[in-house]
This record gives sequence, structure tokens and C-alpha cells, in this order.
Amino acid sequence: MADKSTFTPDEWKLIMESVMAAGMAVSAAEPSGLFGLLKEGFASSSTLIQAKMDPNTNALIKTAVADFDTSQGRSIVRDGLKEKLSGSQTAEIKGKCIQILQQAGAVLDAKAPADAAAFKGWLKLIAQHVAEAASEGGLLGFGGVKVSDAEKATLAEISNVLKLAA
Repeated sequence: MADKSTFTPDEWKLIMESVMAAGMAVSAAEPSGLFGLLKEGFASSSTLIQAKMDPNTNALIKTAVADFDTSQGRSIVRDGLKEKLSGSQTAEIKGKCIQILQQAGAVLDAKAPADAAAFKGWLKLIAQHVAEAASEGGLLGFGGVKVSDAEKATLAEISNVLKLAA
């Protein structure tokens, strides 16, 4: 079983960034306005809480969630993403988040092959929950679609770079 010590500090930071990048990629693919963004942020955090509470959650996922419970862990992720995404336009953010996911997936495959599928599946789940959190289109949250074509395409792209079935 892999844990935080399996990775270098930079690799662990990348893996932690990937947790946030999964949801951010979907949000950037189809910006939902203020209320949509709040719903999508809540969906991302609730997926972390579910993983924390589920006794069957993979140990590596639990380790990542535990790091998010610390101010140091949150600061490392926030500062790393700020550095990588600073000055980016919305369209660029999606691409950079996809790149983070691809790099994290490669590190997981190389350093934690027994845990890689579970962790990458969890990243995909985070992205899926964010995509389903707010309706796209319509007026004031009425009408529209649950998951837009742009979000569907982003979910497929995430599955592809993580080498998961779509």
C-alpha cells in the first residue's frame, strides 16, 4: 500500500493538486455563474467528505483527504495551483488542470500501481460530481441541462488522460 512517503514532496504536491484540478477543469469548461460555481465547489468538497467518512475508501485517498484537513496541506495545494494557474484565462485553466491530472496519473501509475486505479477513479468521480452540481444554460437555474456538452467533453478528456474508461 502506498502512502505519502511513497512520493517525493513535489510528487505528493502534484497528487494533492490533482484533487482540486479535477473539479476545476469541469468548472472552467462551462462556467456556471456565481451560484453554479458555489454548487460546484460544494460538490467537490462533499466528495472529499464522503471519502473521509467511508470506511472502504482506499488508504491513499484517505491520506490525501487527511492532508486537506490540515492548514499546511491546504496551503501547499492553494499555493501550487496559484503558481500554475496565475494569469491564465478561463479556457487555459481547463487545459492546465487536465495537464495536472495527466502528470498526477503518470506519477500514480509509476509509484503506486496498486492504488493508482482507485485514486484516478476517485478523481474522475470528483469531476463527475462537479459536472452534475449545477444546471448549465437556462435562466436563473431553470431549464438548461444537468451536464453540458462542454462538461461531457471535459469528463471524457479527464478519463482519457487518466487512462480510465469513459
